Amino acid sequence: MNERVARAMWERFEPVHQLVYFTPEVREAVEGLGLRGYWMGYFALRAAPLGPVPASVVTSCFYVFHPDRAASVLPDAWALASPQQLIEVRERAVGAAMTNFYGPDVVASAELAEAADLAWEAARAADTAGRVLGVANQELPRPAQPHVRLWQAVTTLREHRGDGHVAVLVGRRLGPVEALVLKSATGETDAEFQRRIRRWSIEEWRSAQANLRERGWIDEEGRLTKAGAAAHEQMEADTDAAAVTPWQTLGAEDTTRLAHLLEPLARRVLDSGIVPTDNPVGLTESTWSSTG
Repeated sequence: MNERVARAMWERFEPVHQLVYFTPEVREAVEGLGLRGYWMGYFALRAAPLGPVPASVVTSCFYVFHPDRAASVLPDAWALASPQQLIEVRERAVGAAMTNFYGPDVVASAELAEAADLAWEAARAADTAGRVLGVANQELPRPAQPHVRLWQAVTTLREHRGDGHVAVLVGRRLGPVEALVLKSATGETDAEFQRRIRRWSIEEWRSAQANLRERGWIDEEGRLTKAGAAAHEQMEADTDAAAVTPWQTLGAEDTTRLAHLLEPLARRVLDSGIVPTDNPVGLTESTWSSTG
C-alpha cells in the first residue's frame, strides 16, 4: 500500500471532522458552558483530550498559532468547563450536528455503522509514538452511537496525521510562520487570512518570507519557486508516508470499503458550503481529487 492512500483517505475523512468547527449545534453547546467567542471554543474543544494543560503546551501541539492566540483563551476556558466536561459536550454536540446535517436516516443506517467500525479499527491501529494529539484522542472511550464513533475515529486519524506533519516541518527546519507562508505560496490558502487568524504580525510574516527567499523557496513576489515546489511536494509525501500505518493495518479491502462509505459524507460537506473556501487547512473542492 503506497503513501497516496493516506492522502486519499485524508480527503475523505477531513470534511467529516470539520463539522465540529462550523455547525451551530457545536457553537451553541460551547456557549452554553460559558465559553466566549469562536477561539475559546476552538482551543478548548480541540485541546480537551490533553487535559487542563497550559497554553504553551497547546501552542506547541497546534504548531502554527502565535502563542498569544492560545494564551488569550487558556487557562480561562478550564475555569469554565473541565476537559472532561468539554469532551462530553463535544460528543453530544457533534452527534446532534451530524444528525441534523446528514439526517436521521443516514446516521441510523447500516452503512454509517459499518464506516464507524472500520474507521475506529483504523484509528486504534494508528502508531502514536511522538504524536501527542493523536494518542490523546486515541485514548478516549469508544462512543456508543455509531455516528459519534465515526467522528471520534476520524478526529483521531486527522490529529495523528497532523502530528506527523508537524514532525516533518520540524525535521525540515520550517518554523510555524514559514510553514504558513509556504502553504500560502502554493495557492492552497490565502496568505493574509492565514496571518490574521493565526495572529502573526506583519513583521513576523515578512521575516518568514525573507527566510524562505534565502532558502530559494519563494521569489521576490512571494511566489513558489521550482525548488520551493519540490520541497513542498516532498514534505507532503513525507506526511503521507507518516500517516499510512492505519491503512496498512486495516488492509486494502477494508480501506477501499471505508473510502467508498466516507465519500458521500465528505461530498455532502463540501457541496454544502458549510466549510468556508478560505478555511485554514486548504480544504476545497479541488483538493478532493484522489480516487483512492
